[in-house]
Amino acid sequence: MKNKKKNTPKIKGDISRSIIDILRKNQDKTYNYKQIASVLGVNDASSRNQIIKKLAQLAAKKQIQEVDRGKFKIVGGKNYYTGVLDLTTKGYGYVMVEELADDVFIANKDLNSAFNGDTVEIYIYNRRRSKRSEGEITKILKRKRTEFVGTLQLKKEFGFVVIDGNSMYTDFFVSANKLNGAKDGDKVVVEFEEWPKKADSPFGRITRVLGTPGEHHTEIHSILAQYGLPHEFPEEIEEFANKIDTSINEKEIKKRRDMRDILTFTIDPKDAKDFDDALSFRKLENGNYEIGIHIADVSHYLQPGTLLDEEAYERATSVYLVDRVVPMLPEILSNNACSLRPNEEKLTFSAVFEIDDNANVKDQWFGRTVTYSDERFAYEEAQHIIETGSGTIPEEISIRNHSYSVKGALVEAVVTLNRLAKKMRSRRMRDGAISFDKVEVKFNLNEENNPVGVFFKTAKDANKLIEEFMLLANRKVAEFIGKQSPKKTFVYRCHDEPNDEKLASLQNIVGRFGHKLNLTDRNSTSSSLNKLLEDVQGRKEQNMVDTLAIRTMSKAYYGTENIGHYGLAFNYYTHFTSPIRRYPDVMVHRLLQYYLDKNDSASEEEYESKCHHSSEMENLATNAERDSIKYMQVKFMQDHEDEEFLGVISGVTEWGIFVEIVENKCEGMIRLRDMNNDHYEFNADEFAVIGKRTGQTYTLGDEVYVKVKNADLIKRHLDFTLLGNREEVEAN
Repeated sequence: MKNKKKNTPKIKGDISRSIIDILRKNQDKTYNYKQIASVLGVNDASSRNQIIKKLAQLAAKKQIQEVDRGKFKIVGGKNYYTGVLDLTTKGYGYVMVEELADDVFIANKDLNSAFNGDTVEIYIYNRRRSKRSEGEITKILKRKRTEFVGTLQLKKEFGFVVIDGNSMYTDFFVSANKLNGAKDGDKVVVEFEEWPKKADSPFGRITRVLGTPGEHHTEIHSILAQYGLPHEFPEEIEEFANKIDTSINEKEIKKRRDMRDILTFTIDPKDAKDFDDALSFRKLENGNYEIGIHIADVSHYLQPGTLLDEEAYERATSVYLVDRVVPMLPEILSNNACSLRPNEEKLTFSAVFEIDDNANVKDQWFGRTVTYSDERFAYEEAQHIIETGSGTIPEEISIRNHSYSVKGALVEAVVTLNRLAKKMRSRRMRDGAISFDKVEVKFNLNEENNPVGVFFKTAKDANKLIEEFMLLANRKVAEFIGKQSPKKTFVYRCHDEPNDEKLASLQNIVGRFGHKLNLTDRNSTSSSLNKLLEDVQGRKEQNMVDTLAIRTMSKAYYGTENIGHYGLAFNYYTHFTSPIRRYPDVMVHRLLQYYLDKNDSASEEEYESKCHHSSEMENLATNAERDSIKYMQVKFMQDHEDEEFLGVISGVTEWGIFVEIVENKCEGMIRLRDMNNDHYEFNADEFAVIGKRTGQTYTLGDEVYVKVKNADLIKRHLDFTLLGNREEVEAN
């Protein structure tokens, strides 16, 4: 009788990868084939021979090195990279590495407790041609965030927090002594503490209870907390701000250019509470105009190194949610001392230009001033003056301590500035600027902040007048510093050229609607983009094309290395005009004064770091603002669940169709699984879904009728039921 062979474990999976894993995780040790076999738990001759063979192959490829006869270790530093993790909704991720052309795929099992947005060290497995790079996270270098928003599921002795959003692949375990009074079902903020090696979930503690999911206050605070944005000022910051001397004395006035006697006014939204920019206007004897762009001198009150300055820097921007503003500065500054309110003297930082009748700048001056605003216009009032040549302006307006009739002077100022602004805008367009006049969705809110109506905000001449003169100040300040020699460290607002692949994709989509893009060179690209944006005005595809065109553009950012601003067609550009709500503008004011005082260049490293932080915070604020709009749209649609709406198909994916309602711009999804009159398949080339049996096609830009199936406030998501395309429904 033959002896039965004893079953011995065989090596599972990729032997090369297993060997590299062992050596990589123990970089200071050397291993021979017997030790590697022992770690792998194999002891048969076949496995040992495979290990010996693979060790020789890996050494020949210089992925490992033989440091002594038969002893091996990993080649230090080889195949290690640093990048940022981008997680997908399916639980795996990609790491964006600057040195590599493609993102590196990271399987769920290789995430090793990293979260979305973390800066990580990765090891890339042997790269093969025609295959994507795959890797494993070996070290978390910097957590993007340590606090997360979610809903508590309470058990007897512990709880789990299920995190909001689609980019978290795990929930958080919270022990009973770290619940902080939270009850089952509460929306909470949980702080990451650790992720023990053998634990299925990371451990955390609840730092804040936000309230009951679905309630307005809870959801708005959840949006802020989700992005790590504050909702109020700490008590010590408010106290510090309230103690600042905001009086304007003669000693300070003497240090500045006194422009209080020159006709000055503001033009802002009618519900604005802070006015950080004003225009002054007077006609010169030579027929030219002196036009001053006066900006609140926030840097006078916000001194470097103070508690208040540190808080403003950390926030970096005001956040504009649908129902509230989370300001960068406390109210004593933002709405009072730094707000250029009418009939009040204010400390300002100014860009003053002599401009001829063709809108050419003949002379310029930058510096600190004291100004006095004579009138506050809402955009609607200024627009009325532009359209009619008159306005509801009192015949007598007190300018400081004397009165004279300035009704005509104000009308002349607004009308003349509008004429000059149009010439400047026309010149910008000829130079290749892109005209993005995207429709803004706004809500009428009742006393409980519930949306009772939707309206659209479009830019008229009064808005564009202010925009052009703010652009002029921003551009000329940037040029003034940027053209100095030797080079001076400065804060620029940068905007790179669009990606060729994105432009080609846009061209492909808009071609379906009969539009063409000429991508031959920079000028032809920008002029054809402008023609496209003009051609879609008022058409069904307008909002979709506007949105896609904006997404095609590179993202603007702050940096010390000037690359110009593609979208505005400026070689030099900065942000100088809104220091109440943007910290980069405060930095620009400080640097401008620093150089006006004839100082050498400031530290580039310091300001580059501050620019990076400001760009990141701006991005978070933009996402929070977008989420608050989506939340309000869902809330608005909850009260219209029985109504039929005409919409336009704004996106097509493998799991559903996105439809944007024409009358209110609310967007929702029709899931393919809910389209039960046929089995629909996604056709990426056609931007369509096509019925397998009937051939019925729904494609990008089609007009369809929908009803609300589900309005989920917590997920901020709308599901629609498809009623049919426009022709079918209206025929019935």
